[in-house]
Amino acid sequence: MKQPANLALTPQPMSPLRGDEPIVGVLDATVVDFWRFAMPDLRMNNTRGLFAEFLVQQAIGSREPRVEWASHDVETDDGLRIEVKAGAYLQAWEQRTPSQIRFNGVRARTWSPDGGYSEAKSYNADVYVFAVQTARAHAVYNPLDSAQWEFYVLPRPVVADLDSDSVSLGAVRTAAGPPVSFAALSDCIRSADPRATIRHGDSHRSFRGTERPSDRHGRPDKSVGVEARTDDCPPVGETSVDASAVGTASCAR
Repeated sequence: MKQPANLALTPQPMSPLRGDEPIVGVLDATVVDFWRFAMPDLRMNNTRGLFAEFLVQQAIGSREPRVEWASHDVETDDGLRIEVKAGAYLQAWEQRTPSQIRFNGVRARTWSPDGGYSEAKSYNADVYVFAVQTARAHAVYNPLDSAQWEFYVLPRPVVADLDSDSVSLGAVRTAAGPPVSFAALSDCIRSADPRATIRHGDSHRSFRGTERPSDRHGRPDKSVGVEARTDDCPPVGETSVDASAVGTASCAR
């Protein structure tokens, strides 16, 4: 639905919360108490996805805050736009077998306050990071341990070649090659930047659909092709890459 072109209600910038701010009218409650209520378990799909975005933001050294309605998840200080997809084999509920990981919302409609949702779905980032929490047993599951995460990095033209709203972990592995560790993630993201490839005149890839993605204030449509952080179905297991094998693999370009 299209929104009015002239917007009268403009929000003022707010400083990031510290956590110790009191909640007025609620005895002894602070923002940290709210955080503990809203995000108590990093195994939950939405929270896991946010944490994966945080890991990417930390790896790349970005100072840009997360924007809820943006067309992508992380942006570097020099404007590189990164979409982060996250999945895990273990969930916060009982399972018969490890989850089969599939990344949804790879191609999505954008949203802006003056134009509403775009008519067509598009690829809205320069680089895509597919993050997998590798634990296969709850006894050792620690989402706060970056060594338990593996990352697959693809530039936008390669993701566009997959030509799908959602992709399996197997398809991502085929396109990206071996995963990289958190320590190698920043370099891999930078080497996958298609803007640098275009600037240097590298024509070894077919840059199908390389028009610039929407600006920071275009929002992926999460009601169409729902942006799932992992496949919610508990059933079929998928062979995991041994976390010990995660290293500094060459990045797909």
